[in-house]
Amino acid sequence: MRIERPRGTRDFLPDEMERRRAIENLMRRIAESFGYREVATPTFEHLELFTLKSGEGIVEEIYAFKDKSGRDLALRPELTAPVMRMFVNECSVMPRPLRFYYFANCFRYERPQKGRYREFWQFGVELIGSDRPESDAEVIYLAYKILKALRVRFTLHVGHVGLLRSVLRDVGEKDRAMRLIDKKDWKGLEELLKAEGKQHLLDVVLQLSEAESVEEAREIYPDFDYSHVERVAEILESLGVEFRLDFGIARGLDYYTGVVFEMYAEGLGAQKQVCGGGSYRLAKLFGGEDVPSTGFAIGFDRVAEVCEVEVERPKVAIVVGFGDHKRAMKVAEIIREAGVAAVVDVMGRNVKKQLSFANSINADYAVFAGEEFDRGVVTVKDLRSGEQREVKVQELNELFG
Repeated sequence: MRIERPRGTRDFLPDEMERRRAIENLMRRIAESFGYREVATPTFEHLELFTLKSGEGIVEEIYAFKDKSGRDLALRPELTAPVMRMFVNECSVMPRPLRFYYFANCFRYERPQKGRYREFWQFGVELIGSDRPESDAEVIYLAYKILKALRVRFTLHVGHVGLLRSVLRDVGEKDRAMRLIDKKDWKGLEELLKAEGKQHLLDVVLQLSEAESVEEAREIYPDFDYSHVERVAEILESLGVEFRLDFGIARGLDYYTGVVFEMYAEGLGAQKQVCGGGSYRLAKLFGGEDVPSTGFAIGFDRVAEVCEVEVERPKVAIVVGFGDHKRAMKVAEIIREAGVAAVVDVMGRNVKKQLSFANSINADYAVFAGEEFDRGVVTVKDLRSGEQREVKVQELNELFG
């Protein structure tokens, strides 16, 4: 019986894994160049960590289960809550701001579709301890630089969730209204506001979502302090960041407090958002002090579908041992010490079949380890140019190094 992989998951073959590693390494390098350091949290957490943040409704969207002791656990659906739980428990006395980044798999029970899986990967950062515009601008700029370096064609939208919360401050079901705005469900929002006798606010929300400058937004809704988002925009403009102000971004989740941003990539159809983030306060909810933070998460699988990255393939040599496996292994070890991958036949193939296999794995060199090895010599063939010559064993390091 053949067992299929679970629905909503993926297998990755070597070529794709090498490409994904190249993407991951580029993301890491850029984050570390900003002073961010990697952290890791467990794959499963107490279910309460996520229901405290997002409400009981999230249980329907995640993999929740009881362990053998009857404790309610969940596979992590995202990384922000686990990182903040870690901060409260282990990092609260460390000098601030803290700059953390992570790369890990997450799990959600949802309908699989293009670029969206039940097991997926996130790359993200959290800057913990500052609520200044400079912090927000740094996090946005970091996400921008990563997608630019990956040559993703995308647009960046920046808003301020506090503006919409101010507009909706007298709405009884404000959080539900914010989620409807996040989904751009204008019909649902109209019905909610009409039921509360505040349908006039729909026009304000729609006009703000179309405003492209602080000046326009201020004319539509003057009863808000725009200085913070103005400063963020000023910093981004000075760095040459291409973006548009979008005061219709709601981000759906209740814990966002200030500047929010989203990035939308070309080539992904309806599921085009590849990055989202903003400023938030979660530490107090998890038993810590009220600490401001800003972060983002990049949907790694979606970015991998549309980005352009150069994969540096390591050189590979196949060692032809003429039936003497021990001699072939000795030669292979010398080649590996020179920094080149060495493959030794373990199938008992003859020379012709070993060379055929070398072509099938796209090897760069064939190293013939015959009896001449006993006098310190091997024959090396460049499988790209066809050039072949005898090389002293002690010179292999120089040849391949």
